Amino acid sequence: MHISDKRDIHIQELKEINNITISDLAELTLDIVQGGASVGFMKDISKEKASEFWYNVLAKVQQEKTVLLVAKDSLSEQIVGTVQLQIDLPQNQPHRADVAKMLVHSSFRRLGIAEHLLQHIEFIAKKMKKSLLVLDTVTDSPAHALYLKCGWKVVGNIPNYALFPDGTPCSTTYFYKNIQ
Repeated sequence: MHISDKRDIHIQELKEINNITISDLAELTLDIVQGGASVGFMKDISKEKASEFWYNVLAKVQQEKTVLLVAKDSLSEQIVGTVQLQIDLPQNQPHRADVAKMLVHSSFRRLGIAEHLLQHIEFIAKKMKKSLLVLDTVTDSPAHALYLKCGWKVVGNIPNYALFPDGTPCSTTYFYKNIQ
């Protein structure tokens, strides 16, 4: 993928744990949380806590319970974006998966990275014979607008569902997409 500011970004599926990957993912998470995004963490998150989270995600990747994609800047090899496909669902839901933790570094936003990650994760879900995807995001956020643009359908909003990192409540919107 060629980005408009002359940066090349490549998307890859991660399957292996290494300290550089964990460090990059932790730094990405800190950037997102410090920017005020509600992604499951509060503003006092430490790099150690963020690293622990990513070790747990990569353990699920190795157990084939989660698919993890990253977007890397080709110049620096820094991870600048990520998204997960959670496939470890109940037996009566083999046809669906959850899209989670779409993160793009603040210095790399509005370059199409999130849209490319989303398209790529949808393609992988189709290859896995998934026909229904579900996700949630902060109501009226930039991510909310992206999902609408990409053909996702709103199920509804839940007021005060989560907190922003500063402790302020935020509404969450649930989306679905049929990908048959």
